[in-house]
Amino acid sequence: MVKAATKNGRTSAQPDAAPDEDADVGDEGQGLDETFERTVADGEYRLTRSWRNLLATGLIGGFDVGVGFLALLLVKEETGSLLLAGLAFGIGFIALTLAQSELFTENFLVPVAAVTAQRASVRQLFRLWLGTASMNLVGGWVMMGLVMAAQPALRDTAVDLGKKYATFPAGQLLALSILGGIVITLMTWMQHATESEPAKLIVAVSTGFLLIAGTLSNTIVASLSLFAALHAGAPFGYADWLGVVGVVTAGNLIGGLGLVTVLRLVQVGHRRIENEQPDA
Repeated sequence: MVKAATKNGRTSAQPDAAPDEDADVGDEGQGLDETFERTVADGEYRLTRSWRNLLATGLIGGFDVGVGFLALLLVKEETGSLLLAGLAFGIGFIALTLAQSELFTENFLVPVAAVTAQRASVRQLFRLWLGTASMNLVGGWVMMGLVMAAQPALRDTAVDLGKKYATFPAGQLLALSILGGIVITLMTWMQHATESEPAKLIVAVSTGFLLIAGTLSNTIVASLSLFAALHAGAPFGYADWLGVVGVVTAGNLIGGLGLVTVLRLVQVGHRRIENEQPDA
């Protein structure tokens, strides 16, 4: 890429350039350059928005994934199949992709890449996490209240699904949450690796299916399940939801940040990261 070739004052054609383990190798290296470049640019945009834009996007994200949860409940009620319900839930992730809204757990790799490339600050990263997570939860709570009010026939199904999250042993819930963090963060990386809308939608549907069919725990998705159950008269309370969310969020951070994000940045390499840093 021209940017990478000229930023440090030399080009890859110079015969005396020292070998670099991070240097591009053919189409694979160029593809990684483009993926990281898109990731950093998107991360910078997400981190430098106004509070109003950030909070509105998070609120809409809660509504969007709530649409997927409505589809999940409808299919589960009619078929009894969690596999089919998982496919239906993909509608929520399609909405997130096409409507360009966000979930808190999507904001691991992308904004962290921007902070690593010195395009934004750690303070802005925490602002993004706090604002997006809180508004995802508000939007999800409102959406589940509307669904339970509009579709009372779904209440028993909602309670049954919510009880699964509320009764998992802590160790199993943590493991499911680590897997959930890995899957969501991998989704964001794969979607930034392509400009093809059909490919992005396939990734979105596949991720939604894995989360539900495998009962993988995600902070927002698990919260929506518990909110739906609570609105439907579940035999547990908001203190139980808070306990579940604490474990799930910790697991998502371990899987999404500690595993996928760190390893992807190692794969990208310091040279590509330096190439994305602002000029001195």
